[in-house]
Amino acid sequence: MAWQRPWPQLTRRRRLYFRAGLPSTPEEFEAAAQAIWDGLPRRFRESLGNVTVCVADFADAETLKAMRIRDPYDLLGLYQGAGLPYKSVWDPVSLPDRIFLYRVPILDYARRDGQRVGRVVRHVLIHEIGHHFGFSDADMARIEAGA
Repeated sequence: MAWQRPWPQLTRRRRLYFRAGLPSTPEEFEAAAQAIWDGLPRRFRESLGNVTVCVADFADAETLKAMRIRDPYDLLGLYQGAGLPYKSVWDPVSLPDRIFLYRVPILDYARRDGQRVGRVVRHVLIHEIGHHFGFSDADMARIEAGA
């Protein structure tokens, strides 16, 4: 997994994570995310093919603008690529699909909602993996409601 440099400039919220004992550095968060990935069933991980997982502090400005999101804390994760139902063996070679986990919004959400960070990371990761398999946000909401 890879991570990007922080955007935008972080404020008081970041200092709260250090005091709370949460994975505060990108390296600690990435290690926690890797452990959650490794904990997923092997056959499930293998079915993802060349999907990569990236950790970034926030989504970049271009992504937020394209998605019409004003507050960078509102986006916890993102699947970037074409879902399996939309792929063909005739497609030209392309970059691997990617799942982004946005560290600071995830930490903030976990703190505000009183959840363990690992639980939120697992939820976001599985949600984004669902998009790889062709599920929409509405599909994922129905699945989660029924679980």
